[in-house]
Parts: sequence; C-alpha cells; structure tokens
Amino acid sequence: MPFVRKSAILPTLILVVLLYIIFSTLPPSEETPYTREYVQQAIPTGSSKNSGDDIHWSKHPELNPVESYIPLPTGVPKPIPRIQHEFETESWLSRWQRVKKQQEVKRVFQRSWKGYKKHAWLRDELSPLSGTHRDAFGGWAATLVDSLDTLLIMGMNEEFEEALAALDQIDFTTTDSMVINIFETTIRYVGGFLGAYDLTDGKYPILLKKATEVADMIYDAFDTENRMPQSRWEWTRSTQGLAILPSRNTILAEIGSLNLEFTRLSQLTNDSKYFDAIQRVTDFLETSQEQTKLPGLWPVTMDAYRLEFLDHRFTVGGMADSTYEYLPKEHVLLGSQTNQYRKMYGIAMETIKEHLLFRPMDENGSDVLFAGNVNIGTSTGKKNMEYRAEHLKCFLGGMVGIGAKVFERAEELSIARKLVDGCIWAYDLMPTGVMPEVFYVSACRGLDACSWDEEKWRGDVLEKLGRYAHSGDRAYDAQRIIKDHKLPPGIFDITDPSYILRPEAIESIFVLYRITGDKTLQDAAWRMFRNIDRLTRTDYANAAVDDVRNASTTKQDYMESFWMAETLKYFYLIFSEPDLVSLDKFVLNTEAHPFRRPDAMS
Repeated sequence: MPFVRKSAILPTLILVVLLYIIFSTLPPSEETPYTREYVQQAIPTGSSKNSGDDIHWSKHPELNPVESYIPLPTGVPKPIPRIQHEFETESWLSRWQRVKKQQEVKRVFQRSWKGYKKHAWLRDELSPLSGTHRDAFGGWAATLVDSLDTLLIMGMNEEFEEALAALDQIDFTTTDSMVINIFETTIRYVGGFLGAYDLTDGKYPILLKKATEVADMIYDAFDTENRMPQSRWEWTRSTQGLAILPSRNTILAEIGSLNLEFTRLSQLTNDSKYFDAIQRVTDFLETSQEQTKLPGLWPVTMDAYRLEFLDHRFTVGGMADSTYEYLPKEHVLLGSQTNQYRKMYGIAMETIKEHLLFRPMDENGSDVLFAGNVNIGTSTGKKNMEYRAEHLKCFLGGMVGIGAKVFERAEELSIARKLVDGCIWAYDLMPTGVMPEVFYVSACRGLDACSWDEEKWRGDVLEKLGRYAHSGDRAYDAQRIIKDHKLPPGIFDITDPSYILRPEAIESIFVLYRITGDKTLQDAAWRMFRNIDRLTRTDYANAAVDDVRNASTTKQDYMESFWMAETLKYFYLIFSEPDLVSLDKFVLNTEAHPFRRPDAMS
C-alpha cells in the first residue's frame, strides 16, 4: 500500500475543515432550471451512508417566524359534483377478462418490487441493468416510501408490513446531498406516508409520524424573509442557523405544487402552520396570475426573492405541470370551502384553450388535441407558438376532466377526451407502441376538421431539420430526413425519443375511464401496458429506454420510483373495481398518492 507521512495527516485534516467552513457559509446560489422528473445529487453505488460525521437537522428557532398563521378552512365541506361514472354490474366474462389483466400488472409490480428488495433495499432506486442502486432523492428509501400505498392497493399486505417495519431505519435528519429538492421530497415522502395513512384509515400512526417528521424538516425551507421557500434547500445552512434566500430562478412546479401534501397534513394534525406555508404561495400566484406576459398563466420560472415573473416561456409541460394540476385537486381537498382555486382554474383554462391547444395534422383525420408552448418575444411581445408535445403534458387530459366535473364545466369534457386520445394516438403511432418524451407535430390551422397536407408536413420537417438537407432538392431532402429520423406522418421532429417509465398518459386514461366508463380506454391501456413492459423489461425489473423508435433500443440503468408509485398503480387501478380508490373519496397527488377527501369522511 502507498506510504503516507504521518506529519501530513494533521495539516490535511485542518485544510479539509477550513474548506468545509468556507463553502458551507457561501451565499445561496441561484438554481438551474430542469425538467421533471428531476434528481438531486445522486450518490454513487457503494458509497457509505451515515458515516458518523454527518450533519443532522434538528428543530431550532426560526429566523423569520410567522406571527399569525393563515387558518385552515375547517367548516362543513360543501357539496361537490360527482366525478365518477355510475358503473353497471359487469358480466362474469368481462370481470374474468378484466381481473386477468389486472393480475398481469400486479405480476410486473411484484417482479420490480422483488428486484428492489433484493438489490436496493432502503436505497432510493434500483439500477435495473446492473442490479445495484442509486440514491437520487436524499438516500431515504424513495422507492420504498413511494410504493407503500401501491402495496396496499394491490393487496400485498405482507410486503407492506415488512416495509413498515423498516421505516425506523431511515434517518431523515441527514443526507449526503448538498441540497434537498423540496418538491420531490414533498410529493414522494410526505405524500407517500400520507397516502398509506389515509388508505389504512389511520391504523398505523408511524405513517403520520414520519410524514410530520419530514414536513417539519423541510418547513425550514420556508424560513425566508418573504416566506417563499428556497426550493433547492441548502439544508446545512439552516441547520447551522444561517439565513437562506428564495432563488431568483425558481421553477414554477416546484413552488406551486406543495398544496395537497401540506394541506392534508394540516387537516390530520390540526396544525395550521403547514397550510399557512403553502397558502402564502397560492395568494401570491393568484394576485399575479393576470399580470404575467401571458395573462392567465405563469411562466416556467419565477424570481421568488423579488416576487417577479420575468420569464417569457409558458407551458403546461415540464417545470409548470403540477401547479395547474393542483388547482382543481386542492379545491376538492378543501371541501369546496373557498372559491380561490375555482377562480384560478377558470382563468388558466381560458388561456390554455385560447393559446396552447392545437390539433395535429393526421393522415386519418384523427380528432385529437395537444398542448403546445408559447414564447413571448422579449422585444416585440409577440406570441410565438411552439407545437411541442411532451409525455409530461399527458396529465392535462385528466386535469381537464376533473375540472369539468367538479367545476361544472361540462363543455370541456370533450376537450379532456381529445387530449387523452392525443396521447393514445402518439403511443400507437410509434413502431414500439410507446410514446417518446418530446416531439413536434404539424398542426392544423384551427381546432376544426382539417385535411392531410403532405407538403405542409414535409415543409415543417425541412424548417426544423434543415441542417440535414444538403442536396438542394427539397423533396429528396425531406424524404431522406423523414427516413433517417424515423418520423411517422405528422411528426416533424423527435427531439427526445426516450421513455423513462412515465405515468402521465395512463394517469389521464385512468381518470377519463373513471369519469366516462368507456371501455375502449381500458383497451388502450392494455395495449400500452404490454408494449411498455415488452420494451423496458430487464433481468431485475424495468428500465428507461433511449429510443422508442427502435424495438432493440438500448436501456438506461435507472428506474425512478414513480414506476411503482404511479405508472403500475394506474395500470392496476384501471382494471380494478371502480370503488377502489374512488375519485369521489380520494384526491391523488402528482405522485399518485391518495388523500382522503374531507367530504368522504364517514
């Protein structure tokens, strides 16, 4: 082994300590935008945890205490229109076919759970190719916590009890991550514990205890002068009693999607501090909603320090999605005791319909919809439409469906269905039967019927991918680019052909099925499930893939916790009895964790 001079050890240790003190007390830095799903600093496989030298968070006096909490509405819930379809009794043959599919989904989940338990127990994620693990969300067993309510829903009670027994081994007071993503921690951990707690009717107090433990820690991220959270929380600064600042480049979804979890925790603990924290954010969003560069919507980032919206990018996709998703859901969770979320949702929906929705041009004249993006010219103020479709945006059909029911906007139910059909169309269009992460679509000139225009499609291809045109013959170049990039008719670019086990499409298909009872949605779900499993299966579980245009695509060595928390849960639920996690009894957070509605309390 190498020889080390003993005399060098003490100076080295002193230098390390000095460097730590210097860097841990630097001013808060701005955060960099990224798209969901997002990871914290991944800990390399084989690294040690809880070495004994870790910093541990503990409760301490706030630097900016709240003098008076905004009270949680605790009155009698007001009536909310029924969401779910009134299903008729099914025949024995239909039930047999449905249960057979449901059990196949369960087998895939069991296989993934087995791989996680054997190779990544108490770690965040299984690495499904190497059979190792990675810690991407604090190292607090994200997959275990995220899967608790799925285990219950699928009747895997023995596995649930085993997971429950392991919870005391998770130390939420420390992490090897330099920053903690407040949004991800909230939806996965706080949401995971609360969902399992509500599904078991409070039978396991440890679940609420753990949810409160995590929430109390990340509540420190709200300890800023304006009470806006530092979404990428420099937790070691707070632990040392140092000030933190909200970022001037905060992602909308990360600051606007904490409502359900914090509200439900206040309802269960009778402690208004959690509701107060998120209500201050909501109040700011409400007052600024019609003052942005695209009134009615908020841009993808905000200056949470100066409370300004300077960004010119608007979308309901990555970095914005769940802020809009939570508007009707928070209304329901609050028992319709306030009109704030009804108003905000209505304003947002009118802007979405006017500026974001478009109909793709299709050889078969499919009557489907997608949501694009709008960029506002920095000097001209001109609205520039970007016909960009994303798998993340597939949540929108379910959101519009729920909004149409609870806010009695019946005319928008057809929009919800067309949005869902758009995602099904995208799945069916790909050679593997799986939708890519991001692609661009040739758009009709309006939402009414439009005929197929080959020349327009080819022109869109050349405009977007003209850098690959070299012959000078437009027709030849367009045809070659289409072939080389494997572009189906109507698609003029696929900028991200991957599939990372996302749930948004099956999420909205499930919601629309529960709303309409249309069994063709079950058919589409089954088709999607089989294609996804076929494309992503590994020796240990399922993995993200690089290119859905290629049946032999390479796989990536990661399986995010939402595969078992959301994707497989929704596939299971669409083939379940409609009273299992009924939408008239539960609100599902953006990680598919079911919170019991106050108007459904027995």
